[in-house]
Amino acid sequence: MTTLRINEIFFSIQGESTWVGQPCIFVRLSGCPLRCRYCDTEYAFREGLPRTIDSLVSEVLANPCRLVEITGGEPLAQRNVHSLVTRLIDADRTVLIETSGAIDTHEVDPRARLILDVKTPDSGESHRTVWSNLDQLRPHDEVKFVISSRCDYEFAREIVAKHRLVDRCQSVLFSPTHAQPAGLEILGSAGLHPRELAKWILEDQLSVRLQIQVHKVIWDPQTRGV
Repeated sequence: MTTLRINEIFFSIQGESTWVGQPCIFVRLSGCPLRCRYCDTEYAFREGLPRTIDSLVSEVLANPCRLVEITGGEPLAQRNVHSLVTRLIDADRTVLIETSGAIDTHEVDPRARLILDVKTPDSGESHRTVWSNLDQLRPHDEVKFVISSRCDYEFAREIVAKHRLVDRCQSVLFSPTHAQPAGLEILGSAGLHPRELAKWILEDQLSVRLQIQVHKVIWDPQTRGV
């Protein structure tokens, strides 16, 4: 039987991307080859159980919601995920895939909608980016930059211009890092205030979308399954 290691499945409000605010079923896969300094889902690195793809499809389709996000961890790190994506799309679901950009996306079903997270310098993982993924973007895909500092912002601004991302995909998202719990000694633990990022975007007149993680506004930022 074809299986995937799954961390959690839940039904919630989409908190990010151009689909923000819509009800969505989330399928979170376990495992990730990256260790971003601001990661807010470290529990997905280790926790999870194997599930057959048949059982996953049945559980997702039992909910009438048409929007599904495959996330992680890093969902593309498990190759069997492609079978799950195709089966859900064949069942008339809109499938979003949130990926770190550190794994080649050429095998992804072209009907899926990628949310490609280009890692910025303060993540500590920008060297892991597979840059050919930007060449493979489709008009319905989105690109996200998580920004912790002015350095990250300038990096993102340069990449957007160099790869003409505004013209080549549905949306370019600039997302400020959210404040982490007190006592965590990691880069960006204080977060970047959205007002600061908004100021930079307006000064440069960038045609990007400022993205705030809405689920962390609705619920406590440490709440799982939302």
